[in-house]
Amino acid sequence: MSTRKAAVIDMGTNTFHLLLVEINDGDFKTIYKEKIPVKLGQGGINQDRIAPEALKRAYHTLRHFRNMIDGEKIEHVFAFATSAVRNAQNGQEFVDEVRKTLNIDIKVISGEEEAMMIYEGIKLSGSLNGQTELMMDIGGGSVEFIIGNSEEVFWKKSFEIGGQRLLELFHHHDPILPDEILRLYDYLEEKLQPLLEAIKTHRPSSLVGASGTFDTLTDIYFESMLQCKLTGQHVFELPSPEFHRIHQMLLTLNREERLQIPGMIPMRVDMIVVASTLIDFILRYVPVDSMTCSHYALKEGAISTLLKQVTTS
Repeated sequence: MSTRKAAVIDMGTNTFHLLLVEINDGDFKTIYKEKIPVKLGQGGINQDRIAPEALKRAYHTLRHFRNMIDGEKIEHVFAFATSAVRNAQNGQEFVDEVRKTLNIDIKVISGEEEAMMIYEGIKLSGSLNGQTELMMDIGGGSVEFIIGNSEEVFWKKSFEIGGQRLLELFHHHDPILPDEILRLYDYLEEKLQPLLEAIKTHRPSSLVGASGTFDTLTDIYFESMLQCKLTGQHVFELPSPEFHRIHQMLLTLNREERLQIPGMIPMRVDMIVVASTLIDFILRYVPVDSMTCSHYALKEGAISTLLKQVTTS
């Protein structure tokens, strides 16, 4: 089979990802990847609108991505958008404008589709085994939870409680106030009732976190241990006591202090407090000694879909 090139554009609520790959015999090799903190949800996500400044950042980034794709002479482009676009009143207008001006056809995926693609990405990383696991991906607009194993999904659901939403609703002081944390826990308890019922039913014995916040938490952990992540490694373990240590530290620091933490990256520094609090909430219901962190998530799930399309075409 001849080698084919493809591009994946993952337009998240916080970050836009570009992934250029070569596909050959049911496998792929990354040619180029880039992530840009577009912050599409900033200033409008809780009003179900994409703010004008966020639109400018999005168009600028997508124009850059288009140039990179054209430079590699790639014709097969799989672009998809998630929570910020699917919930925005001006989301379809944005999609139409991008198609017209940049010739990028954006698929706005549902929460169910997003959860399934995340599962495929996690599966591709080799994070899963035969036991029942709770998988989670914390996006800027939504959070996806999947319960299943390496063979099948038992339950999945997307909740519109992503990091940008929680940040704007609860993180009003820096460092965050104890009262704000308590209100956030109460909010999660209310919003995540379907998940808590599913946990009771399926009784997952381990927790797998996908990409994003989990990447940063493992980076901080590895830095604190004076260790480096190995190139090409897609699965990492974060001991729960180490997570709790990092979480408590994040709660006590302001933005400037958080930026000084070895392993922290600027694009994650604002949302990481509420995202870490969400993980802490989940660990109360799925207590584990160590959580698995998959570097693969949504965009790799999209590649998994592409591999199936290419091998059957």
